[in-house]
Order: sequence, then C-alpha cells, then structure tokens
Amino acid sequence: MSEITGRTGGRAEATAVVHESYSFACMRCGHGWEQSFEIEHHRDADGHEFVRYVAEGHVVPSPLSRPTCANCDSHVVRIMRPGRVASVRGPAHGVHREPPAEQRHWHLSDLLQALHLQRRAS
Repeated sequence: MSEITGRTGGRAEATAVVHESYSFACMRCGHGWEQSFEIEHHRDADGHEFVRYVAEGHVVPSPLSRPTCANCDSHVVRIMRPGRVASVRGPAHGVHREPPAEQRHWHLSDLLQALHLQRRAS
C-alpha cells in the first residue's frame, strides 16, 4: 500500500484508522523524540487504497519515508520502536517512567550512554 497525501476524502471516510508510535534519534545532532500517528486507510474514487498519516491533528508525510530532525533539519534519523527513547532515558538517569506523551525530546548522547549501560548489565 502506498502513502499518498493530498488526496480528497475526510477522516470520516477512512476505512480503518491505526495508531502507531515511533521513537526517533537524529544521528547528526543527537536530538531524540517520540511521536504518535494515526494512520488512516482510504480508498480513492477508483477503489485504490492509500494511507494518510496524521500527527497532532495535521496530515503529515510518512515518518518512515524521510524523517526530518526538528532540531537541525537532517534526514539522518534512526527510527526505533515506540517507547525506546523514554525507556532508555528513564533507567539511566534514575527517572521514574512517565505516561507516554505525544512528543518528547532527548539527546542522542544520553540515549547511547543508557543503551551501553543496559547492554553491559545484561
């Protein structure tokens, strides 16, 4: 199924809506964040399927196609499973885990240090 933005069809016309979350880390500046998306599945007038990604109420490009760092505009971004940024940040710094937010920001150096500590402990 391909992602096509700019097609007609409102959210009410979606055949299915899937909620997905991802963690991101910029490999250039170290900025880390998490983002949740609603992935709307639609059919156009010819019956072809397409999806629309919605974040915070706005239609956005697929986060998997060419993610962009909000801090430095780099496209060298690592995509990880949801909660990865929060789970790495919390244990390494003695912070209690908070409920997931729509978007969080951390630095790659913190993430890499915590991942290294987790690997050494196991």
